Amino acid sequence: MTAESQIGQQTLPRHVAIIMDGNGRWAQRQGKPRVWGHKKGAEAVRRAVSFCRQLGIPSLTLFAFSSENWRRPQTEVDTLMQLFMLVLKKEVKSLHKHNVKLQIVGDLSAFDQKLRASINAAEALTAGNTAMTLNIAANYGGRWDMLNAARQLAVKVHANELLPEAITEQMLAEQMQLHDQPELDLLIRTGGDLRISNFLLWQAAYAELWFTETLWPDFDKTVFADAIAAFVNRERRFGCTGEQIQALLHNKG
Repeated sequence: MTAESQIGQQTLPRHVAIIMDGNGRWAQRQGKPRVWGHKKGAEAVRRAVSFCRQLGIPSLTLFAFSSENWRRPQTEVDTLMQLFMLVLKKEVKSLHKHNVKLQIVGDLSAFDQKLRASINAAEALTAGNTAMTLNIAANYGGRWDMLNAARQLAVKVHANELLPEAITEQMLAEQMQLHDQPELDLLIRTGGDLRISNFLLWQAAYAELWFTETLWPDFDKTVFADAIAAFVNRERRFGCTGEQIQALLHNKG
């Protein structure tokens, strides 16, 4: 039996999350302003979505803007917000065409009304799509997620709808972002840092972690295939390579 057929018979990750790090450094190495790296990073997002769509991975979550990113220079924050708006308007039709549901997760209250309206419109357009779900984490933090979930349960306790001793792990999980999607299987971070930076702290409890020196704008199908191959090898205990994942992708296409 070939490795490709073995991979096909095994369970690929059903939910992949990526910390997209390295846009600014990539631009600086090209002698360009940091915003250039963010624009190039949008192209890597398209490649990642296409790869998951072709492999049949049902959920992809991308860390676009953390709650800590507000500390960056105001000009960069403003540019990120403008780029977010532009990408929303430009890409949502393509996502819809390919049956991809778009979901923005995080504390959206910090965004201006125009951006929130664009988010709502994009989510509404793609709400019925079923091929895969693309989650964009914006103004998101793992600690915020858990705090918000705890507050939701506290409201029920205060209203005498729930006894504190009756609270279960499952109840808390149901208040978390992404609770309606497959459990997170694989968490990838680009850019060389070996930390998860307050991303999906609850959801990543049993996820496989995979780190690469590759900067996000250079993250392509070959690098993604290596990450999937590492996951398959860890989970299913048989060896495979990025080239074999690429072969599987080719066969599916």
